[in-house]
Amino acid sequence: MFLLRSLTSFFKHAPSRAVGLIFSADGLLYGSWSALIPYIKTKFGLDAAELGALLFCLPMGVTVANLLGAWLIRHYGMRRTTILSLFITAPCFILPLLVPNLILLAFNLFICGLFFSILNVAMNTCATALENKEGIRILSTCHGMWSLGAMLGSALGGMITGWGVAPALYMSGAVVGILLVGIGVRASILAIPEEKVATQSENASFVWPTRLLWGLIVLSLCTNLAEGTMADWAAVYMRDIVQTAPWLTGWGFAAYAFWMATGRFTGDELTHRYGSRRALQVGGAVVAGGFILAVALPYTFTTLLGFALVGAGVSLGAPVLYGSASRVPGLAPGVGLATMNTFAMAGFLAGPAFIGFLAKALGLREAFLLVAGVALFWCWKAGRAKGLT
Repeated sequence: MFLLRSLTSFFKHAPSRAVGLIFSADGLLYGSWSALIPYIKTKFGLDAAELGALLFCLPMGVTVANLLGAWLIRHYGMRRTTILSLFITAPCFILPLLVPNLILLAFNLFICGLFFSILNVAMNTCATALENKEGIRILSTCHGMWSLGAMLGSALGGMITGWGVAPALYMSGAVVGILLVGIGVRASILAIPEEKVATQSENASFVWPTRLLWGLIVLSLCTNLAEGTMADWAAVYMRDIVQTAPWLTGWGFAAYAFWMATGRFTGDELTHRYGSRRALQVGGAVVAGGFILAVALPYTFTTLLGFALVGAGVSLGAPVLYGSASRVPGLAPGVGLATMNTFAMAGFLAGPAFIGFLAKALGLREAFLLVAGVALFWCWKAGRAKGLT
């Protein structure tokens, strides 16, 4: 019942609904890209290590642009930055499917990462500002909307291209839908009051992390590694290890994203009842169990179940850590979040690339077991980190 009450309240509140739809559009974009990674691997004849190195380019752009996102928010406002970055980011994801060589592909993925990062910082700042302004809890639900969009994008991308539709044509259709969402919510986003906090960091886009922020960074490294592994390798694992039907390759990430969304839709109430610390501890254990199941029993059903467990376990990581970083005392809007992401994106940045090299040396199943070990570490670390309730 509390889930129904929470979602009803969320969707009745126009600003929350508008921000949530931005999150879902962003998720749809990323989920669609995730489903098409096996196509890129086949098109250019890449092995696991080469694919891992290529996939390094997108999160490298994300990391470089984290501080730029905070600067844009400070100078142009979180509302305009959110809308403009959505309109620029979506079309960028068509280009990697059209380029004729790896150099252009790597460059295009870097550019996609730049704008994807700016949108990420801006939309999370909008959600946090609404929480602070109106005394509501929506960040976890917004991240649930992202996961719902990612699930839809991955499932549709895998099925439609599996039926023979050109990947670039599918992505173009997805981008049109995303742009229509942006046009539809533009007025509601621009009506959100800008948050202004007068602090010593007001003119900074980056601050050296305090001990409290370092603890959040370490946890975010771990959660980002799990998320990055699923985003970049779930479809490849389904195709190369599980050897499932072509139209089902995108469903591994879709199962992960669906249960991530379910966890996030319940997250605002769960963290209120049990605390963010307990949520992260339980989540780490569940993620480890999910990866171990997928490795121990690499069949379609059991792998989908394992990936679903990973999604449920990692679901509250980003909402809890983004919210905690955004509320670090003495920092201007977006600065704490951008600073944490600048460091923590190494998990999303180097992690999947490292998984690729490890997969070539030992095997993808062994690489997934490493991520399970990292999840157990974050379970332990969450019990000791400051800044969590």
